[in-house]
Amino acid sequence: MSSIRSTRIESIDILRGLVMVIMALDHARDYTNTGYMFADPANLETTTPFLFFTRWITHFCAPVFVFLAGTSAFLYGSKKTSKNNLAKFLFTRGLWLVFIELTVVNFSWTFDISLSVHIFQVIWAIGICMMILAALIYLPKKILLGLGLLIVFGHNLLDGITEQGTEPLSLLWYYVHQFNFQVINEGQGMLAIAYPFLPWLGIMILGYCFGHFYQSGFDAKIRKTWLLRFGIGAIVLFFILRFINVYGDLKPWLTQDRFTYTVLSFFNVTKYPPSLAYTLMTLGPALIFLYAIESIKNRFTNMMLVFGRVPFFYYILHLYLIHLIGMVGLVILGENWQELILTVDRFKKGYLFNIGFDLWVSYAVWILVIVILYPICKKYMQYKASNKDKWWLSYL
Repeated sequence: MSSIRSTRIESIDILRGLVMVIMALDHARDYTNTGYMFADPANLETTTPFLFFTRWITHFCAPVFVFLAGTSAFLYGSKKTSKNNLAKFLFTRGLWLVFIELTVVNFSWTFDISLSVHIFQVIWAIGICMMILAALIYLPKKILLGLGLLIVFGHNLLDGITEQGTEPLSLLWYYVHQFNFQVINEGQGMLAIAYPFLPWLGIMILGYCFGHFYQSGFDAKIRKTWLLRFGIGAIVLFFILRFINVYGDLKPWLTQDRFTYTVLSFFNVTKYPPSLAYTLMTLGPALIFLYAIESIKNRFTNMMLVFGRVPFFYYILHLYLIHLIGMVGLVILGENWQELILTVDRFKKGYLFNIGFDLWVSYAVWILVIVILYPICKKYMQYKASNKDKWWLSYL
């Protein structure tokens, strides 16, 4: 690692790498654990504390990734001579990410060559938010910050607005703020809009403004002071809002028959779309992690650095690898491996709901995937570092 020179900020890459590694656990569970992606690990009527935690810990991934995408955009722009260059990069990269989501990433999730299931997840959200941010960066910094705060803290006021059906305005609202799975084309296609973009745009804007603390020459002591303040403040505000139980999440927590499950209910916040409580719960600890990791250097941080410097490359590879392992798992179980070619009919049928491995197998697969991908990602990271003149590498 010491032979690779980079102007990138290591603590940001380490955090990004960590959440990418954690993310793979959720996807390993999706393709190996009983119920596959058809069962809800956060359903308090059927889950266990360990299964709930396995899902809960991965909640940190998407908001941190989107937030840091905004931060990276700011830092990228700080090296350019004009905002026009940054706007062009954000728009073209965002358009590229939306295209990749609906083709390469969609196929990795379904292995359905017809691409009849159109899944809009985190890569789409980052892409569309980048395209919008390309215009917003021309706003004064204070107004941009205010807009980000307004979206993150105020978008739950829109929770009561819901649409149904496939009318144009309904579809538009699904993309903006309402989680929705919608059968289309007379049952031959499906829209799975898991990441309505508006709340994620607020998170990305705040990440962009956050990049101010990592500008060249910014006092590290002042930065760490604010990281700690923001992190602790977000966590405290999460507990206050969640305890009051009036605003900030679609699902108020409820007292359960057992105390353990009451605790689970308290932390069972809404990801689709990301509620204020969800955002505070995840970004608060992430900021404290950045505070703590800034001056630490060891084998663990070196490993996370690898994944954090080639996140898109890693993201694509890990989806295909986990899906393939899931198919092998079905063969081991004596099932038809083609059940993991997820067509519209298979989504509607849900045959895999009661089939799969115990949770420990998902953890074993997760570790296996990380071990396999680490040397590949390290080689690619070294290639990128040695070929900075190749502009197209910034899109991979």
